[in-house]
Amino acid sequence: MRAMDSLASHLLETVERETGPSPTWSVIWLHGLGADGNDFEPIVPELLRQGWPAIRFVFPHAPVRAVTINNGARMRAWYDIKDFDLVSRADEAGVAESIMQVEALVAREVERGIPRARIVLAGFSQGGAITLAWGLRTTQPLAGLVALSTYLPSAQKADEFMRTEATAQPVFMAHGTQDPVVPVQAGHYSAGLLQQRGFDIDWHTYPMAHQVCAEQIRDLGDWLTRRFAGA
Repeated sequence: MRAMDSLASHLLETVERETGPSPTWSVIWLHGLGADGNDFEPIVPELLRQGWPAIRFVFPHAPVRAVTINNGARMRAWYDIKDFDLVSRADEAGVAESIMQVEALVAREVERGIPRARIVLAGFSQGGAITLAWGLRTTQPLAGLVALSTYLPSAQKADEFMRTEATAQPVFMAHGTQDPVVPVQAGHYSAGLLQQRGFDIDWHTYPMAHQVCAEQIRDLGDWLTRRFAGA
């Protein structure tokens, strides 16, 4: 009971959209730096396909915090960004806090009747970094992970954090070849690191900047269709 109370204390406010009555799947989608849960809600109708099960899309709002590289300005962020260098960019305490908040959201979906095997965790940029960080550490795998225009924070500590059960989660990763915020090389390196440790990585690149494009949505839809079919 205490564990559940602790998770409940980390529950974030969310924007939710259900694609049909009595959803049998959930997709928890984490936004990027400075955005909020409304940012990716419009992607739902673009992503949906005929024949998919009813899905509950959950778009949480990250906490508001000071961001060092933005001169300490306060904005919604999953962690502080202390440096432009990807090795030391992510605030590890902030990442750990966000991992707990994600686990609370997953636990709530389970309470609402969606098993972990039918939950997908997705994220863009900072949200994608938390998706990978959470996914590496979990001992109770989800149906899959989606990491867009992002990287694995504290990658040099991957072996310290990683749990063997986590590799049961297939991962869709996509990146723009002209991304000026998170270089495509960082995404590719993270994908390779995870693949070397046993993760099934579906890696895609697109001629775009730090954004999402129609081709990417199509490829993600294909990947999700395979997840739904395999449940």
